Formats: sequence, structure tokens, C-alpha cells
Amino acid sequence: MKRQLFTVKDIIKITGITKRALHYYDKLELLKPIKADNGYRLYDQEELAKLQSILLFKEMNFSLNEISQMMSLSKAEQRDILTKHRSLLVHRKQKLETIIDQLDKYVDGTDIYHLNLFRDSPILSIKEQYESEAKLVYGDTGKYQKFEEKVSQMSVTEKERAYQQFSINMENVFRDLARHKNKSPASAEVQKLISRWKNCLEEFMVCDAEILSCIAEVYSTDSRYIHYFNQFDEDDFSRFLSQSILYFVKNKE
Repeated sequence: MKRQLFTVKDIIKITGITKRALHYYDKLELLKPIKADNGYRLYDQEELAKLQSILLFKEMNFSLNEISQMMSLSKAEQRDILTKHRSLLVHRKQKLETIIDQLDKYVDGTDIYHLNLFRDSPILSIKEQYESEAKLVYGDTGKYQKFEEKVSQMSVTEKERAYQQFSINMENVFRDLARHKNKSPASAEVQKLISRWKNCLEEFMVCDAEILSCIAEVYSTDSRYIHYFNQFDEDDFSRFLSQSILYFVKNKE
């Protein structure tokens, strides 16, 4: 039987690959056509089968360099690599599912502090980043050192439970404050809620006038906090909260 040869046009029609890609594979010596006397590139059935394997591996997310190395291996060796590669793809799939889930939560209004995007990553979680930032800002104060000492005595489970409850308590206070935003920061109702907010903080640390004033400034100037407070009320709630805290400091501390 006469040996079947395919032109570049035939290969494009059979596989859907582009002419440019075929030339690139030729340049990489990944797929070598037969050069006819008239200069045309021709491919036999063996090269077509090789191309189909290349396209399969490429679809499996292997790089061309990895594919080049795999093409010289036996089927058994290729299976070993594919088995390991499958494990990586499963891990990547799980990571993508987490990203999609967290993206949906963020779009729906969940604050960045409560997202969990940096698992299995050298990047610290947002909560850990905030803790590191707080240590740099307040770390040399006696109040913060007492806070660290208290937290260090907790187990991992106790810390997680305490942080979750702290978050719930704070959000409840902010929601209640948002409902009183049309009142004066000096009103009894607002100041009672600020006192409640301070009590939440003091579950972890002693808050003096300096620290409370510092927090009030951060609430009104740091875009991360402003964005966070927008979930409770988008009409300059962070400024109202800051003013209410500063009034509390001036008149109660």
C-alpha cells in the first residue's frame, strides 16, 4: 500500500491546528515534516499520530518543553508522568473552586478580612496581614504587648473561636450604629454603642485614649476600613463612626 502523505492544508483540516503552530513545532523540532522537492511540507501518518499526542498533552496543560521530553519516553513512563500531573490538576481545580467561591462572596459584599484566598500560599491571609500591621503600628505599646500575651496563652481552637465571636460582636455593633447614623455622634444612644464597641475591643486589649484616637483616624482614612464599613452604610459611615469615637474619647476617657 502506498504511503499516505498529508499536506499542511490536510493537517489543518484534520486537526484544526494553525499553519503558524505547525511551523513553530517544526522550528522546535517537536514535529518534523518531510520536505518535498517542491519545498512543500508533508506529514505521514506517524507524524500525524505524533501531532495528535502533542495536541492532547497541550490540552492537558503541559508546556511544549515538557511535551518535547515526554515524546521520547515509553508509554509506561508517560503514564507515570500523567498520573502525577493529574494530582496537580486536581489540586489546581480545588484551588480554582476556592477562588470562585471567595470571588462570589466578595461580589456579594463579604469583607476582604473574612475571605480565605491564601491557603497553601506563602502570602499571609488578610487577617494575618492585619495582625502583622497592628504589631508594627502598636507593637511598642504596653497595651498591645498585654494583648499579645493574652492571645499567646490561647490554643488554636480558642483563638479561632474568640476571633469569630469578636467579628460577630463587632458587626452587630456597627449595624446598630448604622441605624443611628442620622443622630449626633454625641447622642446618648450612639455613645452607648461606642462604649459597647470599646468593650468588644477590650476582650483582647486595654484601649486607652491614644489607641482609640488612633483607631478613629484609621477608620476614616484607610480605604480598606472605609470599604468594609460601606457594607453597613455607604453614606460616609466611617466618618460618622470616627467622630463618635473621638467624642467618646474626649468626654468619657
